Amino acid sequence: MSQWRLVAVMIGCLLVMFSREAQADTLRPGYLELIEREDGHWRVTWKAPLAGGLASHARPVFPGHCRYNPTATRLEDANLIVAGDLACGRPLAGERVGLAGMQAGFTDALLRIAARAGPVQVERLTAERAVVTVATVPDRWQVAKAYVALGGEHILAGYDHLLFVVALVLLLGRIRPVVKAVTAFTVAHSVTLAGTTLGLFGLPQAPVEAMIALSILFLAVEIVKQVPGASRLSERASWIVAFLFGLLHGFGFAGALREIGLPEGEVPTALLTFNIGVETGQLIIVAATLSAMALLNWTKPALLRPMVVASSYLIGSTAAFWFIGRLVG
Repeated sequence: MSQWRLVAVMIGCLLVMFSREAQADTLRPGYLELIEREDGHWRVTWKAPLAGGLASHARPVFPGHCRYNPTATRLEDANLIVAGDLACGRPLAGERVGLAGMQAGFTDALLRIAARAGPVQVERLTAERAVVTVATVPDRWQVAKAYVALGGEHILAGYDHLLFVVALVLLLGRIRPVVKAVTAFTVAHSVTLAGTTLGLFGLPQAPVEAMIALSILFLAVEIVKQVPGASRLSERASWIVAFLFGLLHGFGFAGALREIGLPEGEVPTALLTFNIGVETGQLIIVAATLSAMALLNWTKPALLRPMVVASSYLIGSTAAFWFIGRLVG
């Protein structure tokens, strides 16, 4: 099989694998919220994405002394949303609350408990930890842990952001320019993430997602067009390019954070730790890509450029697929 036939097969496999991820920027965990309106009486909201298993299998579970009454059910933006009332004979502190029916491979869920007295408690529910104990005195550390994990999950499982960072590393290839570009990208998306989340400015999510796909395609084309000894503008001014695209990607991160929701009273903590999680995931991607390139250059230097080009075709084809899907979808 020739090199280009191999590339074509790889592109086809990647497109099939990502064909259901045309909206890859959207992070859709489940969301279970309890807000105490008066002593012993809670408003419950259960949001479960239709994809991921939660809507069809998972359900909220509460202590035996509580009576749960679902009052309204609707479908909204590919989510099942159930609103209801919860009446409990005694405080929930020290009791077990969460989801029943979660299985391995299901989408995770976020639990938010806002009692009338005391700070908000936020927990991340997984198949291994689907039910948690309501803290007597919740603290910011719980919010921080939950949102760091969600931020890291978004950059590592949000394929478009992941591919953008990989493409940026493939384009520059060396530690110093990569550090400068990634720093500019970080600063830029942190600005728009914070500004949009705090309501200072914003953009419609659909065109943002389409432009994010286009930014990945741009980097893939720049990599393919590289010529030894003749640096392109994207290489000479890489930090400017990364900064401009970072502003765009920040709107995408903000859209994901809106999907998750922010705990009242702990917005700064949630925003900061979500961003820390994103940066941690981003550093993992950069380190892994640079290490793979260094290893290939050390063992088979003649294969480095062909593999970079092949990877760029894979990334660019996937980004083009997403771009078209997001325009028509």
